[in-house]
Amino acid sequence: MTYTLLKPILFKLPAEFSHDLSLKLISLLPRVLFPSVNLCDKSYELMGLTFPNKIGLAAGLDKNGDHLDGLSKLGFGFIELGTVTPRPQYGNSKPRLFRLVNNEAIINRMGFNNKGVEHLVTKVKQANYSGILGINIGKNLSTRIENANDDYDYCFKTVYEIASYITVNVSSPNTPGLRELQHGEMLTTLFKSLKNQQNLLSDKHKRYVPMLAKLAPDMKSDKLRQTVDDLVKIGVDGFVFSNTTNTRSDLNKDSNNNERGGLSGRPLMASSTQLLKTLRGSTDLPIIGVGGIMTANDAKLKFNSGASLVQLYSGLIYRGPKLIRECISVY
Repeated sequence: MTYTLLKPILFKLPAEFSHDLSLKLISLLPRVLFPSVNLCDKSYELMGLTFPNKIGLAAGLDKNGDHLDGLSKLGFGFIELGTVTPRPQYGNSKPRLFRLVNNEAIINRMGFNNKGVEHLVTKVKQANYSGILGINIGKNLSTRIENANDDYDYCFKTVYEIASYITVNVSSPNTPGLRELQHGEMLTTLFKSLKNQQNLLSDKHKRYVPMLAKLAPDMKSDKLRQTVDDLVKIGVDGFVFSNTTNTRSDLNKDSNNNERGGLSGRPLMASSTQLLKTLRGSTDLPIIGVGGIMTANDAKLKFNSGASLVQLYSGLIYRGPKLIRECISVY
């Protein structure tokens, strides 16, 4: 059974149940349900790391590292787990994940549901995966925004040993107040603290783990440039752009259009890619382009707009793992 046959069944089920079921199937029978092919060597050097290819899995699909080995067999050049927080948390109440089939889009308001950073570290250490691994970190809902640094510092220290790179998520729209960390004093205080942690941990482990900032697509160009300038001065190693969006413009008619949460999928492609060009114009640092990649041509456009690497999420839901191979072919 391939994804083409499985998809109609999965799309008849509630979105979050289908999500969890798909991950279990990938863990149990990855090569049977989602057959891959032998990929030619398209390795790429970036941030001191060797990526087997430039196509990665975005954070959010496997928050806890429970399905790392299964996902690793689908052909990704790298995998990003998370977002993970210091303490386990349920997230927002259900339902909180919605398909917009007429738009090839998804709305989620998951709210950083995860089993906690300690669980993730344990699962990664138990896995057989030895490829490039990004860990995406955030803060607990119960932690006041003024104390967010404590949560990020704790996660950063805890995952440093197992991560190939660490993504600092300050842009999810589903944790109240989180996007305040993208600007001004809160931004600089947080990232200066994390940069200090990075330097100390690099000396301790004799290994430098790059730190990336994940930003939102809802900023104006001038605000994005200022944020990037501040982060470059602090010494971040790159960016993940972008997170989901709060905007709902130009959507085809769909019963779930007005659900609260972050929108991903095809409607995000144009706006996130346009701002990706702005981001690239402001820095020479590595950028992982994510948001709206549904075809190989979308991936090519991300690369042409300044992305060093790209990540998939919603495109996998609508197109299946064949999208990975198609995107690898365009560079």
